[in-house]
Amino acid sequence: MAATPPIHAEDAPSPHALDFTMETLGGDTVDLAEKYRGKVVLLVNVASKCGYTPQYAGLQELHERYADKGLAIVGVPCNQFGGQEPGTADQIAAFCSANYGAEFDMLAKVDVNGEDQCPLYAYLTNESPYPGKINWNFEKFLVSRDGEVIGRYKSAVEPTSVELVSAIEGALGGGGQ
Repeated sequence: MAATPPIHAEDAPSPHALDFTMETLGGDTVDLAEKYRGKVVLLVNVASKCGYTPQYAGLQELHERYADKGLAIVGVPCNQFGGQEPGTADQIAAFCSANYGAEFDMLAKVDVNGEDQCPLYAYLTNESPYPGKINWNFEKFLVSRDGEVIGRYKSAVEPTSVELVSAIEGALGGGGQ
């Protein structure tokens, strides 16, 4: 029986969008692939003092409407755009809960661009099918049940827009109504 040749880095499959370990807003370590296995995931870099901050309401609406159908909304706080997320983890959690009733998952604050860019966003902005730096708060990446990035939506695309809802419903496997 012939030996299997070694896999070289250039031959290895590219990582899935969820093959990363991150910290939650509460300080716990989470393996994204394990936590979100089989789910459709919407990753959103969020901020509390941004003109797009009211999108938290739409994100919560999506969570309420589709969580039981397999959608996971994941907020990723970032303070790189105009210093619009200056708060501590506790302050961010309190703000989201008090102002928007946000019940979806939140990760710890990270850099989504630059020298200290977290590995998840390095993948999303460099290796996914939708490369390019993050331009502002509330950019959204849609990840399929198998961990592949299937869409990227600019900040101005509302969470409940026909464009995004249609993509989510398609990824969930149908109308999702």
